Amino acid sequence: TAIVGTAGTALPWQASGLRAVCTAVWALSLALLAILLVARSLHWRHHRDQARAHLLDPTAAPFYGCLSMALLAVGGGALTVGRDWLGTPAAVALDAVLFTVGTVVGLAAAVAVPYLMAVRHRTAPEQASPVWLLPLVAPMVSAAVGPLLVPHLPAGQPRETLLLACVALFGVSLLATLVTLPLVFGRLLTGGPLPLALTPSLFLVLGPLGQSTTAVGKFADVAPGVVPAPYAGGFEVLAVLYGVPVMGFALLWLCLAVAHVVRARREGMGFSMTWWSFTFPVGTCVTGAEALARHTGLAVYDGLSVVLYAGLVTAWAVAAAHTARGLVSGALLAGPRPAPGAPRSATARTR
Repeated sequence: TAIVGTAGTALPWQASGLRAVCTAVWALSLALLAILLVARSLHWRHHRDQARAHLLDPTAAPFYGCLSMALLAVGGGALTVGRDWLGTPAAVALDAVLFTVGTVVGLAAAVAVPYLMAVRHRTAPEQASPVWLLPLVAPMVSAAVGPLLVPHLPAGQPRETLLLACVALFGVSLLATLVTLPLVFGRLLTGGPLPLALTPSLFLVLGPLGQSTTAVGKFADVAPGVVPAPYAGGFEVLAVLYGVPVMGFALLWLCLAVAHVVRARREGMGFSMTWWSFTFPVGTCVTGAEALARHTGLAVYDGLSVVLYAGLVTAWAVAAAHTARGLVSGALLAGPRPAPGAPRSATARTR
C-alpha cells in the first residue's frame, strides 16, 4: 500500500490532485502498519508458542522479511509524501526510526531464516519457491530508501557513511539473490508449474530486480557532494549500466509470471493472500523505471513507469477488495478446517 503512494509522486505526468491522493494512500499504509504491529505484538505475547512455531515452519519463516519491508516502505513514504501532512522534521524523525528498526529486522531475517532453513527446516530442491527471496530482499529495500535520509544528516562523514552503508546493503541483498534465484528458476523449469495458490508468488522475483534498479538510481541522486567526484560520477554510470539490463530482465520475468498466472486462473486459481505479490514487486519496477527515466532522459522509461503504475493500482485495488471482503465475511480469519475423517469437537454432559 505504501508503494502505491510513493511511486505515484514520481510519475512523469502528474494529474491534478494526484499527490494529495498518494499522500492519503500513504497515510492509510501508516495506519495499517500500526494496527498490524499491535496485533503481531499481542500474538507474540499471548501465543508465543505459535509465533515461535512460525520460525520453524519453512513455509512461514521467510515472511519475517515482510515485517522489515513494511517498516521501510512506510518510513520511506514519510519523506516522499508524508512530509506534506507531517512536516519535514516529523517526517525525518519517523523515517529515521522506521529505517533503523526495519534495517535491523531485515538483516536479522536475512541471516536467521537461511540459517534455520539449513539446520532446522527440511526442504528439498523441488520445494524451492520465490517466497525464499523474501528475507533476502529486505536489505535491498533498506538500500533503496536509506539515501532519502542522507541530505538530512550533517555534511561530511555522516552522509558518506550512510550512503556507503546503503551500498553495502545493496551488495548483501544482490549477491544473496543471485545465489537463490537459480534454485527458483531451476525448480520452475524442471519441476513444473507451482501450485495454483502459490503461482502469484512468481511476481516476488520482480522485487529484488526493481528495487535494486531503484537503489542505484537513488545512489546517483545523492552522491554528488557526499562522496568524492570520481565516485559520484561512477554512481551515475552504475545507475544506467546496471539498471537498463536488470530492468530488461525484470520485464522478461514479468511476462513469464503473467503467463503462469493466466494459466493458473484458467485452471481455477481463486483468491488467496498471495495475490498481494502483484503489488509491491510491481511497485519496485515502477520506481526503477522512474529512476531510469531520470538518469537516461528517455521517454520510453517515462511511458513504462506509467503503464506499470496502472497495473500496480489495478492489482492493489483487486487484492484490497478481496481482502476486505474476506475480513468482513470472516473467511480470512477462520481457523483451519479439520482434516477429512477427523473427529469433530463436541460437548456432552456427564453424571
